[in-house]
Amino acid sequence: MDNQFWIGLLQIIWIDLLLSGDNAVVIALACRGLPEKQRKWGILLGAGAAVGLRIIFALIITYLLAVPFLKLVGGILLFWIATKLVVGEEGGDHGNIQESDNLWKAVRTVAIADAVMSLDNVIAIAAASHGNVWLFIFGLALTIPLIIFGSTLILGIIERFPIFVWAGAALLGWIAGEMLLSDPVVLRQLLAWGTGLVTPVDVSQVYPAGLKPTAIAHYGSAVVGAVIVLILGYVLRKRREEAAATH
Repeated sequence: MDNQFWIGLLQIIWIDLLLSGDNAVVIALACRGLPEKQRKWGILLGAGAAVGLRIIFALIITYLLAVPFLKLVGGILLFWIATKLVVGEEGGDHGNIQESDNLWKAVRTVAIADAVMSLDNVIAIAAASHGNVWLFIFGLALTIPLIIFGSTLILGIIERFPIFVWAGAALLGWIAGEMLLSDPVVLRQLLAWGTGLVTPVDVSQVYPAGLKPTAIAHYGSAVVGAVIVLILGYVLRKRREEAAATH
């Protein structure tokens, strides 16, 4: 309980508050199609999965980030999740789907998306804990009500303004674009091509490959990721609506 403990605790709380917005968006998007009675459970279970997965990844993040192609696969998976959230289930037949199935499908979507996003987000939190596992877990536990409140707030906004579904999907595409570019294999290949899009840095927990993308490359890939999700989601949604109209 010295000053370093309290400073570390405050840092963890602040970092997790900044990063919990992604989780709130994913939880709100995944739970928007649930019956009213199940939405609270979806938000509670989704928030629990989000925090639990961050704790797990924090314990093994050093090893995960050193695995080639992991972020590459994770970014592609996140693209798929974002596109699926855009297309949604509007206009489909929900009568044959049991409510419990819908609830667990929503929680599963949250768990997969957060597992992918946590690969990047949890680095800063793990670093602030300075190896103190209990400090990290305690700091995350304090943010659970904030994640739940944020999810409820965003869900209410989405119901009134459906355009925020597209904004949330674009956010996931942005994160996916960042993740794809930060994979060690991609960074080494860009350096070998002499593109000038990467910069050598000291090897650390944050930069296990000893490379980092330039600002132009970083934000450029993020913008491209968001655009890809919006275009792909629009095309697939149109096709689904046309197919439903013909039947």
